Amino acid sequence: MTKNTADETKKTYAKQTYTKQGAAGSAAREGARVMGTVLVTSGTGKTGRRVAERLAALGVPVRAGSRAGGVPFDWQDESGWAAALDGTEAAYVAYYPDLAVPGAAGAMAAFGRVAAASGLRRVVLLSGRGEPQAAMAEEALRGACGEVELTVVRSAFFAQNFSEGALLDSVLGGELVFPAGSAAEPFLDIDDLADVVVAALTGDGHAGAVYELTGPRSLTFEEAAEELGRAAGRPVRYVPVSGPAYAEVLEGFGVSGPEAGFLAELFATLLDGHNSATTDDVKRVLGREAKEFTAFTREAARDGAWHG
Repeated sequence: MTKNTADETKKTYAKQTYTKQGAAGSAAREGARVMGTVLVTSGTGKTGRRVAERLAALGVPVRAGSRAGGVPFDWQDESGWAAALDGTEAAYVAYYPDLAVPGAAGAMAAFGRVAAASGLRRVVLLSGRGEPQAAMAEEALRGACGEVELTVVRSAFFAQNFSEGALLDSVLGGELVFPAGSAAEPFLDIDDLADVVVAALTGDGHAGAVYELTGPRSLTFEEAAEELGRAAGRPVRYVPVSGPAYAEVLEGFGVSGPEAGFLAELFATLLDGHNSATTDDVKRVLGREAKEFTAFTREAARDGAWHG
């Protein structure tokens, strides 16, 4: 396959994917104003990649920033931010590793100042649902970006964490070890998140909005494990553990002690039941229901997520 043929295949796939999932729906495609270049930070990550594909399918110029990509962008190196933002009209901000980490608020304030100085018109920020520290980072960005339009998208736990994220190996191994107790979580399909982000980037009426995105149904991790097992065709058992015990599990996989402790504490805090309620914000933005967890598992199985 030649490079040109491969590029065309990728474009066709992106367009088909965008159309199949509705993205911002036909209303968004018809009503979206003509956009200038959009910077997608963490452009090769789970959310950034999907956002970039959808924007490209709409004909919006995309600048996918990453630490090792063609557009250098590193959250730990502010010196490259101005160049990445130069000439752009909007930006999707997905901070790595998480808005709840120490230093995130400072990074958001710095990014806001650079964004305002660059003449950026619009920012859509990915945030965590029910995370007090993330809310502080949101406020830091809001206070620093001046006249830049800001939309905040707070997400529930990603369904794709089971199929292409940190919990994939657990599903493949048949034991889902996690510090969630018996709390229920309204798992969100990342495709729905990407569609909402694109709608906010390309359409008007979202400035100042804070969207809390969830799936349409809350499940415990035990219930999720059962559905994952049915779709994968192999038994998957949920094993609840304490935060410290989960930190030890992570360290066994090579995660550093401080990072393992932070992640374990974060998950235990987020999955204590206070985020169990669902919202209709996906429908408010897109005009359709959010994807059901069962539908996610079936699609992931069909696409070979758990063939390993």
